[in-house]
Amino acid sequence: MTDSRTVYRAARSTAAAVDPGPEAEEFRREFRAWLSEHAPPELRGVGWPAVQGSPHAAALKAWGDVLCEAGYMCVAWPREYGGRGLSPVEVAIMNEEFDRAGVPRVTRGRAETTVGPAIIAHGTEEQKAYFLPRIISGEHVYCQGFSEPEAGSDLAGLRTSGVVDGDELVISGQKVWTSGYYESTMMFCLVRTDPDAAKHAGISYVLLPVAENGPGTGIEFRPIRQLTGRSGFAETFLDGARVPLFNVIGGLHQGWRVTVTTLGHERGNRATIAHVGYARDFWAVVEEARARGLTDDPAVREKLAWAWTQIETMRFSGLQLLAALAAGQDPSARAENGSVTKIRWSEYASRFGEIAVDLLGPEALTAGGTGEEGLGYWQEQFLSSRSGTIWGGTAEVQRNIIAERVLGLPKERKGAGR
Repeated sequence: MTDSRTVYRAARSTAAAVDPGPEAEEFRREFRAWLSEHAPPELRGVGWPAVQGSPHAAALKAWGDVLCEAGYMCVAWPREYGGRGLSPVEVAIMNEEFDRAGVPRVTRGRAETTVGPAIIAHGTEEQKAYFLPRIISGEHVYCQGFSEPEAGSDLAGLRTSGVVDGDELVISGQKVWTSGYYESTMMFCLVRTDPDAAKHAGISYVLLPVAENGPGTGIEFRPIRQLTGRSGFAETFLDGARVPLFNVIGGLHQGWRVTVTTLGHERGNRATIAHVGYARDFWAVVEEARARGLTDDPAVREKLAWAWTQIETMRFSGLQLLAALAAGQDPSARAENGSVTKIRWSEYASRFGEIAVDLLGPEALTAGGTGEEGLGYWQEQFLSSRSGTIWGGTAEVQRNIIAERVLGLPKERKGAGR
């Protein structure tokens, strides 16, 4: 791959040409004024999304309600569906202002960034009228039911079945790595409704109510304990879960095209703002190093310099993406954008976690923090970052995408390297 200095120079050159325009700058002034009046001081420095068991959960929910009431929720959605119709550039400006004010931008998570756009693109007007307002209000909180055992990165290899019974679909099978299950009221999932169809056909995209199919009635979540001690993921067992055919988006057996839309939004939203949280953590580590008298240590300075270079590379890459969006292009259509971004931030987070715990020294080996399992913030960051190169498409899968779809290299031989 191209080295970071080359990417940095190229991205900075392109990013320098980004002109958000007078309307976007007017939006910045208006939103900055609103934020200075309403931002809750108790949430300054608090991250989003909230982790399982967060002590700030109630305050974050209240802040989300304020944003919702003011019309700052699902802002990229068209106005006719309850959004604000903001352009990608305006959304990026909004993210910058949240960061400048030091308060989290509470969103509706996957429901806002992936499910909602999929419904807008493929749902009927009746489905849009029913599902979209419930996402905006927070009544419907979605978890994802895509991955299955033995079909993690091969989504189309799913085995979960959906059988039509009258005006309902009866779903049976197993999902895995169901993140956010503990707070979900809905699951968006893929089920095979035509077993005789080709691999990418015969799949349906279903919005499955969780409460109506609780334990003993169709859905059972079995939490997966992680390195941090939390259980943010679960195995999901579906045994005769029932859902109205009304909840099938895009038509029966037509779910793959809805999935492509969903994944395109999932992979395209992170690039413009990835640097924001990393920069916040970077300066916190710098303060930690200063407090410990380590900032004159050449080895420490070298590590911090490396980290800042990576953050700046991500920031200018994000601006490069914005420049493309401002020019009316669709960067998500280019495979390298999503794959390179995923590799860059996940490998950076893993390495930065190591730098942070190195600064703590022997203290990193003991539990004495305030988090679950007695872990400190940097211990949690280190442990949670270990999985970044695996979930959402492994680093190996992303490199294969770049090799085959971008560079035009021969396809990997089945079983190679195993």
